[in-house]
Amino acid sequence: MKTVSALHTSALTSLSLLARGKVRDNYAVGTDRILMVASDRISAFDVIMGEPIPGKGVLLTQMALYWFDKLGPKGLNLCPIHLTGDAPESVVSAAEVSQVQGRSMLVKRLKPIPVEAVVRGYLAGSGWKEYQEGQAVCGVKLPAGLKNASKLPEPIYTPAAKAAVGEHDENITFEQTVNMIGLDLATRIRDISIAIYKAASAIAAEKGIIIADTKFEFGLDADGTLVLMDEVLTPDSSRYWPAESYVEGVNPPSYDKQFLRDWLESNLVNGKPWDKTPPAPRLPREVIEKTSAKYEEALQRLTR
Repeated sequence: MKTVSALHTSALTSLSLLARGKVRDNYAVGTDRILMVASDRISAFDVIMGEPIPGKGVLLTQMALYWFDKLGPKGLNLCPIHLTGDAPESVVSAAEVSQVQGRSMLVKRLKPIPVEAVVRGYLAGSGWKEYQEGQAVCGVKLPAGLKNASKLPEPIYTPAAKAAVGEHDENITFEQTVNMIGLDLATRIRDISIAIYKAASAIAAEKGIIIADTKFEFGLDADGTLVLMDEVLTPDSSRYWPAESYVEGVNPPSYDKQFLRDWLESNLVNGKPWDKTPPAPRLPREVIEKTSAKYEEALQRLTR
């Protein structure tokens, strides 16, 4: 990947900061819009690393825009999306354009729904661990005899309760989401999420990419319309596998953060495994460069 300067934390003064997430810095634009700036921060196990991945925010934004274009009103029109269509550069001062250009989205201000809409098409990560313990994932019973990385008979919806920055998202059942947000909304989110996953998986398959699982976030606009928001189908929110390397029973090499997670789990801190709480171990240059290359390859394969 070509050398680019890294943006760990944006510092816009022409707009009011609303919140800093694990990756994105959100700024108020009036009362009805938000400028989302994708930094080059990276998190693993819900802990933000001290070192940025140069260019990551630009790659994430380009990939999210690709998917919004494919899935939103201009494409398959599966769900309303949060993009306003306005240029992010138009709402900041001239001196701040460099912090915004290529890595930002100007979006509608919505009421976020506190549920991470997770869809799994393959058994991996925490889903594989849960399956081994009770042959189910988030209360969804699965057939016996599945292996690590097995393709599921049909994609399953396994939501999570969205946690605050620095805390771990908690896997919950569909019934728990009904208690949180009501049956109608919970059902619509589940059904739309599965439909989006199936459509995106078919598109990615044509490019030789398997989307093993992903998570979506939704919000409600002033009229109560359900809107797809935040990032969508990026390596930060999805598990991407190269189809040519896929073998059931083992963890395939991935285009997402799994490389970083694997390094962190094998790295010793003061002679002991990292306990997955801040501060994170310092990332060596080779890990930063390899992670950056993974993101770059995913985008290139997808958009070629």
